Amino acid sequence: MATITFTIEEELCDLSVATNGWKKQLTYTSWNNREPKFDLRSWNPEHEAMTKGITLTKEELIELKKALDKIDFDKY
Repeated sequence: MATITFTIEEELCDLSVATNGWKKQLTYTSWNNREPKFDLRSWNPEHEAMTKGITLTKEELIELKKALDKIDFDKY
């Protein structure tokens, strides 16, 4: 199995914290020495283990923000 490397450039926000200490976070992360992207996933407290997540480019995150701004959350 190939080794995956990562560098969290910046922790942007914590969305939630589970009772076991894992945090669902939005980070700016470089995977395998590539350009950093916005990354949404859960991390253990030491940032040594993570769940599956999603990475977004700046453009994709901007589009997501536009879509979220249009949603009437009181409706749900």
